[in-house]
Amino acid sequence: MSLRTVAREWTRIGVTGFGGPPAHIALLRELMVDRTGWMDAREFQDANAACSLLPGPASTQMSIFCAYRVAGPAGAIVGGVGFIAPAVILILGLSLLFLSHSPPRWVLGAGAGAGAVVAAVALHAARGLIGPSFHRVRANRPQLVRWATYLLLGTAAAELLGPFLVLILLACGLIEAMVKRGPTHVTSLSILLPGSLSVGGVGALVWTAFKVGALSFGGGFVIIPLMQGDAVHTYHWMSNSQFLNAVALGQVTPGPVVATVAAVGYAAHGISGGLLAAAVAFSPSFSFILIGGPRFGRLRDNQTAQAFLDGAGPAAIGAIFGAAILLAEELHETWQFPLLGAGALALLVFKRGVVQTLVVAGLLGTVLAVVGAPVP
Repeated sequence: MSLRTVAREWTRIGVTGFGGPPAHIALLRELMVDRTGWMDAREFQDANAACSLLPGPASTQMSIFCAYRVAGPAGAIVGGVGFIAPAVILILGLSLLFLSHSPPRWVLGAGAGAGAVVAAVALHAARGLIGPSFHRVRANRPQLVRWATYLLLGTAAAELLGPFLVLILLACGLIEAMVKRGPTHVTSLSILLPGSLSVGGVGALVWTAFKVGALSFGGGFVIIPLMQGDAVHTYHWMSNSQFLNAVALGQVTPGPVVATVAAVGYAAHGISGGLLAAAVAFSPSFSFILIGGPRFGRLRDNQTAQAFLDGAGPAAIGAIFGAAILLAEELHETWQFPLLGAGALALLVFKRGVVQTLVVAGLLGTVLAVVGAPVP
């Protein structure tokens, strides 16, 4: 497949991929299986399952793998950049507006309105994941007990440990792998437990972005405690309200949610920091595919990797619940709490879309700010 075709098709998905990973996978399947026949349905399903075994943004890795499948390593790079770049560019552009030092009042209101319902969006994401995860283990009582324990540990770690959440995710995965496969098999995972950087310059930004891109099992809202601990509490690159704005920006823009890290990079070191954070966060995804792509069949059948994900997966879902608590705790204006409740009803009861809910909340926040309501 020509690189021009790859660039066109994957950029189209990056521009139109509103709705997060489920939308990305649906668009990729429509392209690869239904419209062109570049992959058969079973191969696509197996590749998607293999990507879910990797840390980091699974839909991004699936996008890169599909491009690799039709055009080799060069296609993986061109397709991956086409998929990621629209989201990064949009988030950096919106960061100039929402994260500037003195944005107009209507912008503050829009950010506060959208930020008010972000916790409900996190709950919506967790609810979509917990059902299938529970059904896989409900018939096995000992595994169900471990599953519930991992879920609670992930929730508590997101609330209490912040940037060190990843240690709990790794620990839960290793424990489950040892229970199912034994210590000798687990050593083949070759997982290096991370340390931390104590400086607050470019090195700290690189480390934050690396954790987001390479060590966040489950992707999506799992990255929130990883980013918030560093961006708000440790290095003070942004305030709590600005962080809520950044998370909302990541939800209303198309493409991968992990592109939110570009807003954190912008807050830390301007446009160059945003580009650096995005490059670091997504580079592990390219590495996983370029190095491991030919071995995806074996990864899909690797029982140790499956067992690891059986532990890390529910911990990651718990971390999303913990992220929802963290996000709700950052609301300060009285009018934001009714808006959060309305957003939860829209998403969880009336099944409205995430982008639609955030946009409506942002518009309501704008109106309230213009008529004189206090804004963060």
